Amino acid sequence: MVSLVSALAVAALAVPALAGAGGSQPLIFLSTQLRPIEEAQKMRDTVLRGYVGAVEFIPVEPVPFVDRVLAEQRAGRFSIGVLGGVHGDFPALAEAGALDSLDDVLAALRSRGFPESFLKLGRLGTDHQRYIPWMQATYIMVANRQALPYLPDGASLSSLTYDQLRQWGQNLYEATGRRLLGFPAGPTGLMHRFFQGYLYPSYTASVVTEFRSAQAEAMWEAFRQLWAYVNPQSTSYAFMQEPLLAGEVWVAWDHTARLIDALRQRPDDFVAFPAPVGPAGRGFMPVLAGLAIPKGAPDRAAAVSLIDYLTRPETQVTLLQEIGGFFPVVEASLGSSLPAGVRMAAEAVSAQAASPEAVPSLLPVGLGTLDGEFNRVYLDTFTRIVLRNQPVRPVLDQQAEALRRIMQQSGAPCWPPDQPSDGACPVQ
Repeated sequence: MVSLVSALAVAALAVPALAGAGGSQPLIFLSTQLRPIEEAQKMRDTVLRGYVGAVEFIPVEPVPFVDRVLAEQRAGRFSIGVLGGVHGDFPALAEAGALDSLDDVLAALRSRGFPESFLKLGRLGTDHQRYIPWMQATYIMVANRQALPYLPDGASLSSLTYDQLRQWGQNLYEATGRRLLGFPAGPTGLMHRFFQGYLYPSYTASVVTEFRSAQAEAMWEAFRQLWAYVNPQSTSYAFMQEPLLAGEVWVAWDHTARLIDALRQRPDDFVAFPAPVGPAGRGFMPVLAGLAIPKGAPDRAAAVSLIDYLTRPETQVTLLQEIGGFFPVVEASLGSSLPAGVRMAAEAVSAQAASPEAVPSLLPVGLGTLDGEFNRVYLDTFTRIVLRNQPVRPVLDQQAEALRRIMQQSGAPCWPPDQPSDGACPVQ
């Protein structure tokens, strides 16, 4: 049910736009992204400045975003030219038949080097391209250069496996007497995203359905062995840039926004690289934003032109320089003007997304108010198996019951990397 606040917001947004549709009005670019005032202003003043044509950039919350598009579809009166949102903003619109096919747009832009895994997500489970990838944020690894001599024989940062990460931690421990791997497992850290987006997909190609599988059992046994070389202070860490700068850990995983200060401050001391690879591939969690055109858009040619402009390599680099935190989704020369630390992070993000063994795992979709309980299942499983050393199989079986209840109560269907489901995503 649409809330009163949402309905009022939709009405407030819709009236002036509908009144101006169909004439010489600027192209309306409705976006759930870049909503903070400073970011929105930079988008208007800098990023969009090079576009030939008039654009009205309108950032909105996700609910009014969906409501306004659906309201225009029902009314048969169209004002919006381009939609910008994260992956989770689009399924409801696709299900309602509100998104135009962008197969022709992709055909014209394919040479820009979008990662195939992102294009697949942009099809939203259909046979047609429903959105074109726009920008991304994600999680990566950072290491102090002092750790590099202790990489296992034959290992490289670009193809590091989880077994090699454990061996790397062991080598560091034997050389220094210190546990120098690090994770943000503190109360406000993002450790749950590591399990949902990295470890589980890398071992099981799943987040939900294979939660208690034999592959998951092997995964937890392996991660418990790896944790023997993790700094025990990790259970208090929130942002890994701080223990990296303090030298408390030499190798760490975290969100790019929580690592970037270390890379900015001391780019000569650190290296950034993709997350490790497991038996099922390189699980990673892209926060992927895309560009779509609603059916009935008043000036489709102008909308296509704006998508073309926003996905040009030079525009993507401008967005990274001016706003930060959002990395290109196309092959782009980062140039010498970009700070060295930001460039390192961008190169690691790009390499991770373009990896042939990539297993992208999306943020949970459709859980509603049960999102926190969903995260708690993974954190409790970690606490019991790794921190309290409880046997893996009975813990997985018990936690699977909690996960099954959450999925059934929410009714959330599976999201990638799990296969699509009819109804609530099943826990096998």
